[in-house]
Amino acid sequence: MEAWLLTLADSPWVYPGMLLFALLDGFFPPVPSEVALLGLASLAVASGNPDLVPLLAVAIVGAFLGDLVAYGIGTRVDVHRIPLLRAGRGARMLEWAERSLRTRGRTFLLAGRFIPAARVAINAAAGALGYPLRRFAGVAAIGSTVWALYSAAIGIGAGTWYRGHPVAAVAVGVVAGLLIGLVLDAVFARSERRVPR
Repeated sequence: MEAWLLTLADSPWVYPGMLLFALLDGFFPPVPSEVALLGLASLAVASGNPDLVPLLAVAIVGAFLGDLVAYGIGTRVDVHRIPLLRAGRGARMLEWAERSLRTRGRTFLLAGRFIPAARVAINAAAGALGYPLRRFAGVAAIGSTVWALYSAAIGIGAGTWYRGHPVAAVAVGVVAGLLIGLVLDAVFARSERRVPR
């Protein structure tokens, strides 16, 4: 991933690439947009390339559009039939999302933005449950912005620490992104076990 980010950073495709990564991650969780944004933000500070402001802008837009796609999938598809959400952890996440949307929708949607795999289930459940689109879009815009700023801040920290050493900055940014995802998944799994059935 580090080599790919280093190559992408010097390409005119870095901004469309980040937009696409963030968009796809909104409805296809294996795409690691957090890792890409952390790595590219650390590289931006460590080497001056890519430009951080447009990078953040496209990450925010991509994340927002990805959330809308997941919401749209929920409105058109029976989310309980999606293979990823039909059994096991996916089914438990969907059940948790449905229950939480009914009781604390805005807070739940914002928090869900930071739980990598659960975000898709939460946004699809919002669509499936008829959560108002205008309200969802407002929360998704705020969540996408906070997510991008938060991820970039960690990458900026890594890039500042390793200024002049772009490979090290990207490696630290990528590792930080993976660790954050693992920690959030563990927190989600722990809170899921505490929810009464």
